[in-house]
Amino acid sequence: MIVAEIKPFVEIKNIIKDCKKVLVLGCGSCVSVCMSGGEKQVELLASAIRMAGKLEGKEIIVGEKTILRQCDPEFVEQIKDEADNYDVILSMACGAGVQGIVKWLNKVSVLPAMNTRFIGMADGQGSWTEVCRACGDCVLADTGGICPVTTCPKGILNGPCGGNKKGKCEVSPDIPCAWVLIYERLKDLGKLDDMKKEVAAKDWSKGLKPGRYSIKEKEEEKVRKD
Repeated sequence: MIVAEIKPFVEIKNIIKDCKKVLVLGCGSCVSVCMSGGEKQVELLASAIRMAGKLEGKEIIVGEKTILRQCDPEFVEQIKDEADNYDVILSMACGAGVQGIVKWLNKVSVLPAMNTRFIGMADGQGSWTEVCRACGDCVLADTGGICPVTTCPKGILNGPCGGNKKGKCEVSPDIPCAWVLIYERLKDLGKLDDMKKEVAAKDWSKGLKPGRYSIKEKEEEKVRKD
């Protein structure tokens, strides 16, 4: 899932300081799961904006809305008419959501209320860890399902390096060595011989930005090859 966190309120206040009608728009997917941009957070941010406006003697109308996904035109279409009533949409989604609103509602200003952090997974109650860089050239089949590109601060594909100390990374004693984790995983699977295989250099061209993926184009490519 994509993990994002709300910007400091001072920063949010600053980017909407000249706005008189603001729609705080939440996203019911990833940021809702990590409790940073869902319906409840929309309610809290909208209330904070109203309160700040009153304290500063400013007249500001603040609307609240949450859609399932801001990165999907099907759901963005649901707020098309409502968006016309506001000067700006304050998006509580990841960067993809913000840009989705920009693309499909291009006549309204869209501002981000969030900072997108990473693609991760839960590692405890209310806690998430980055596990994927979305590099476009996955090596998990060679490393026991543990990503060295993300888990290793140095992104070493064939490790461990000489900085490994008692299973910890030299960058920080709080970070387990990715290649010790990979070793233990392969040991549990009875596949330690895989450690002798060299992980090929990554094809970084597959991770060119901006990335793009089209089901239609993939199907047409398959037909051409067949």
